[in-house]
Amino acid sequence: MSWSIKIARIFGIPIYLHWTFLILMVWLAMSQIMEGASTSEALQGLAFPLAMFGCVVLHELGHAVAAQRFGVSTRDITLLPIGGVARLERMPEKPSEELVVALAGPLVNVVIALLLYTAGTRVAFRSEDPEMLVHGGMLGRLLLVNVFLVLFNLIPAFPMDGGRVLRSLLAMTIDYGKATRIAAGVGQFLAIVFAYIGLQYNPFLILIALFVWIGAQSEATQVSERLELEGNSVGDAMLTDFAMLRPTDTLGHAVELLLAGSQHDFPVFEESAFVGVLSRSDLMRGLSLSGRDATVEAFVQPGLPPIGLKDPLVPALNRLRESGVPCVPVMNQHQVAGLLSLENIAELLMVKAALGSRGVATSGGISV
Repeated sequence: MSWSIKIARIFGIPIYLHWTFLILMVWLAMSQIMEGASTSEALQGLAFPLAMFGCVVLHELGHAVAAQRFGVSTRDITLLPIGGVARLERMPEKPSEELVVALAGPLVNVVIALLLYTAGTRVAFRSEDPEMLVHGGMLGRLLLVNVFLVLFNLIPAFPMDGGRVLRSLLAMTIDYGKATRIAAGVGQFLAIVFAYIGLQYNPFLILIALFVWIGAQSEATQVSERLELEGNSVGDAMLTDFAMLRPTDTLGHAVELLLAGSQHDFPVFEESAFVGVLSRSDLMRGLSLSGRDATVEAFVQPGLPPIGLKDPLVPALNRLRESGVPCVPVMNQHQVAGLLSLENIAELLMVKAALGSRGVATSGGISV
C-alpha cells in the first residue's frame, strides 16, 4: 500500500493505483511514439488499456459487493500491471457464500461482454492476423478481454476465482481443510501442465505455472494454519519473557538486551502509553547513523495498537501479516502481559504439530 496512490472511492471502498501501473502506461505511450505515432495518437492509444483495467476494477468490485452482502467488508482494491487485487477482511466461512463471492467477479465480466455483444459489437476472427487484440477495433478487443478474464479466472486453481469455486463446491460435502488440499492439488497439477506446455510452445505459460503453483501452496498453508489455530487465544502464543524500552533509553542499552537473549524486536512504552516498536533492523540503522549513545525515540516505528490477552489468535495473525510490523504488545487489564510475533505463532504451530502426531492437544502460552 505504501507504493500506491488513492485515486477513487467506490461503494465506500478505496481504489488504489500501484506506481508500477503508471510505468506501464508510460512504456505503452513511448512504444507507440517510437513506432512513429504522434503524442496525441499515443495518448489515444492508452484508451484501450485503461478501459481494460476499468473492467478489472469492476471485476474486483463484483467480489467486494458480493462479500458485503455476507457481512464481509473490503479494505481496498489495488490496480497492478498484472490485474487487480481486492483485499477482503476475510472469506465467508459458509461454502455457499464463498461460491457466490468467487463467482461474482467473473459474472461482472460476463455482463460486460453481453452488453457489448447486445450493442452490436462483433469480433472477426482472422487467422491471418494473429495480433487481432492489437489491431482490432476497441470495443471488439474489449469484448475479447472480458471473455478472456472469465475463462482465465475460472481455471480451477488458486489464486484464481476458479480455485475458490472448486473448494467451495467440495466443501459442501467434505471437510473444509480436505477440500482446500484437493483444490490446491488440482491447481498444482494444472501448474505442471502449464509449465510443460510452456516449455514446448510459449514460455509465458511457465510464469503462469509458477504463479498458480505458489498461489495453491500459499492458500493450502494459510487454511491449514487457520484451522490449526482456531480456538486459540493470543495468550496461547505470546512471548512472556521479554524486555521493554523507554523512548529515553539509549541504543546501547537496546544492544545489551539484544545480545543477552533471543528477542529481536522491542516494544517501546512511555509510562503506560505504547509508543511503537524498535526492530532489530531499525536498531542497526540507528547504530550506523548515530552510535550507541543515541536514544531509542529517534528510531522507533509506529506499531499496531496493543491487543487483548483473550483475543482470538487467527485475526491477530492476519493483522500482523498485513501490517508488516514484527510484533504487537498483549495487554491484560491495562498491564503488558506479553508480546505476540509471527515467530512465536510459528513456534506454537510447530509444538501443536509435534504433539498432534502423538494425538495430544496443547494450549497455553509459550515462553522463549
